[in-house]
Amino acid sequence: MDIKRFETGSRMSEAVVHNGTVYLAGQVGEPGSDVAEQTRQALAEVDRLLALVGSDKTRILSTQIWLADIADFPKMNAVWDAWVAPGHAPARATGESKLAAPEYLVEVIVVAAV
Repeated sequence: MDIKRFETGSRMSEAVVHNGTVYLAGQVGEPGSDVAEQTRQALAEVDRLLALVGSDKTRILSTQIWLADIADFPKMNAVWDAWVAPGHAPARATGESKLAAPEYLVEVIVVAAV
């Protein structure tokens, strides 16, 4: 079975498709904005990458969301709830984690069907 990589750099690919499943790298928003705006930006990147591989948010199987501060959970959820496709909510886990840089407040990791 073929493995297809999209937007590949020396360290990672933004998306990898194998056997009808797409795995996205963690998506973040622009540093300097609040958690709601970073969440919107990260989810916009999820939309873009899923479209690039021929999928969309109605086909998301699971999502992991990492917050730099779990106190931002309600703000992130407000953006998520407005974005997620009605009737197509994926399995999801959210936790608090130190992210790659202190400017990042949220990271979204998605696995979806193509």
